[in-house]
Amino acid sequence: MSSQAINYLDFDQTQQQTGLRMVVVKGLPSPWGEAAKGILHIKQLEWSACYHDPRSREMSAWTGSRSAPVAIYNNEAPAESLLDILLLAERLAPQPALLPQDPAQRELAISLCQDLCGEMGLGWTRRLDGVQKGLNGKSLSEGGYPEPIAQYLAQKYGYEAERGPDYSKLTINLLKSLSTRLKDQQANGQPFYIGDSITAVDIYSAAFMAYFKPLPAEQCPMHEPMRAVFEALDEETKAALDSILLEHRDYIYNHYLALPLSL
Repeated sequence: MSSQAINYLDFDQTQQQTGLRMVVVKGLPSPWGEAAKGILHIKQLEWSACYHDPRSREMSAWTGSRSAPVAIYNNEAPAESLLDILLLAERLAPQPALLPQDPAQRELAISLCQDLCGEMGLGWTRRLDGVQKGLNGKSLSEGGYPEPIAQYLAQKYGYEAERGPDYSKLTINLLKSLSTRLKDQQANGQPFYIGDSITAVDIYSAAFMAYFKPLPAEQCPMHEPMRAVFEALDEETKAALDSILLEHRDYIYNHYLALPLSL
């Protein structure tokens, strides 16, 4: 779908605005941020954006977080997690619904969302795997983060050296589980993770593929050195990245989300 113009403001303007505002990462297809943007795009909600400044104590105090995305509606408490941002969007624009109404299907959707974007979900373990490799001498081409980045992310994401080898296994298992789900759905003639319509799971999955293979430069104009970091895969992870996951990403972006990305 064509790109939706995002109204970027400076921090002072953002604080003074009412309505829906969201702090987002600049210059990178942060999966958490791009998933949140995707939710608001499908909901056709009006919102303003402010770029995240990790050095700003005032911003951290306002959002209650040193990370992004964080959404704030009027004077309500900040919505920091992707689930909280999703629930806020569902409340502000109930249609189109991005969580199933059926209780069992809704529980499944939330569980799959957690597998993608929650603590120790796909994005989390992918980062910790890169930390583990970087801190143990693996090169960028082998999936290891440069040491300064690895040290920063280790602290932020709760890296534990004794669990180091497990992060790769967890990432691979999640990739395999997600691709199996899509193949089962495809066998039933459906391109979505759940049922016959798009849910938040589809948005999250499409966004989190950036951590393995970002969209091409004309659709995702990110810093090229960081593209190399995102695309660095060891052989086991590369084998687990089934093509159906990238085909699903392309389908969701081309039919439902905004392109090119606004970074």
